[in-house]
Amino acid sequence: MRLIASGANASAVARQLGIPRSTVRDWRNKPQIASRHTRESECGVVHDFSVLPPAAYSYVLGLYLGDGNISRTRRVWRLRITLDKKYPAIINRCCYAIGLLMPGQRAGLVQRVGCVDVYLFSRHWPCLFPQHGPGKKHERPIKLAPWQQALVDQATEEFVLGLIHSDGCRVVANDRGVRSIRYHFTNRSEDILGLFTAALDRLDIPWTRSSRYIISVYRKAATARLDEFVGPKAIAVPLNGVHYTA
Repeated sequence: MRLIASGANASAVARQLGIPRSTVRDWRNKPQIASRHTRESECGVVHDFSVLPPAAYSYVLGLYLGDGNISRTRRVWRLRITLDKKYPAIINRCCYAIGLLMPGQRAGLVQRVGCVDVYLFSRHWPCLFPQHGPGKKHERPIKLAPWQQALVDQATEEFVLGLIHSDGCRVVANDRGVRSIRYHFTNRSEDILGLFTAALDRLDIPWTRSSRYIISVYRKAATARLDEFVGPKAIAVPLNGVHYTA
């Protein structure tokens, strides 16, 4: 708030403090938010996480670890997942999955330049996603709670799908006239990369570490296996348990 008062714009404050520009903007527009206690709230509910739908939860968890954040508003928390506007099928899938986690509520959309924020307010988000915390994800430990791992083990494909839909890509390359498919997943967090590769291992999908921040899948059988439940982002299948082969 002192930097904002000194005349620094949101981008400059975000760079200097290492926090999202959207958070700085919210604090500037609503100063009362910045003054509130930002630790996880005690929602007063004893959650039975085993009743969460494994597919929807695992998918949203993957999206959240890639392009999501949780921030405090006046009395509740806001889950916000930023997605590329080029892929409306993924946006719709994300909205539907979030709705399954919070029955009776509907996710909202904020249109931005080149992207869309999918959001929903709830006092329970820090309970459902205990990876929430101050600072950037790659600068703090990211570990799954035992109950989260149990859900991911039940819907590993959806977890991988959420991670690829947020921080991954499917590339169709031309290798000397031969069409070949490749998958890449990019993240700066060593822990999140580890969660991704552990999920691939569980699905018996071989992978390669192309660089410090990139995990790649090249082998023909491996990419064919990913195509069974991932495929091109432009035609992401609905969250109904039916997969396809591209």
